[in-house]
Amino acid sequence: MALAYHRTHGLDVVVSRGSNTYGSRQFPEKLIPLLVTNLMEGLPVPLYGDGRNVRDWLHVSDHCRAVGLLLAKGGPGEVYNVGGGTELTNADITARLLAACGAGWEMVDRVADRKGHDARYSLDIRKISTELGYAPHRKFDEALEETIRWYDRNRSWWRPLKASAALT
Repeated sequence: MALAYHRTHGLDVVVSRGSNTYGSRQFPEKLIPLLVTNLMEGLPVPLYGDGRNVRDWLHVSDHCRAVGLLLAKGGPGEVYNVGGGTELTNADITARLLAACGAGWEMVDRVADRKGHDARYSLDIRKISTELGYAPHRKFDEALEETIRWYDRNRSWWRPLKASAALT
């Protein structure tokens, strides 16, 4: 719709497509905060299907920096993909979170995969990188540890959200 307005009316539009964003203050229904907060409460974590679905992970600070870059330098009517450069299977991310939270695979509840669930969700960031100089700055493992620490220190923020949304 936005690109149609650009083509038809000349509206200055730049489109951003981001990969899976993570970091502090993310609503606890999303994968990383859901798994982290469940593990902190001693609850099992879901692993959909065989766990081989691949996702590219983008830290929120890199995502925000990319949006700022697009606002400043993005070409009118252009579409830019923004990624973090860390592709992991859902089983890999689950294993990292289990280890970081001191839990074992007995905490994993294998559940049926969603119908039509993407096998791979990752973006080619060559355009934003070559045209605008974007590159993710955050190293995944360091940023993941920081994210886990934030959820650990801010239980009073996420517990009411999980309770009101009945998330487990």
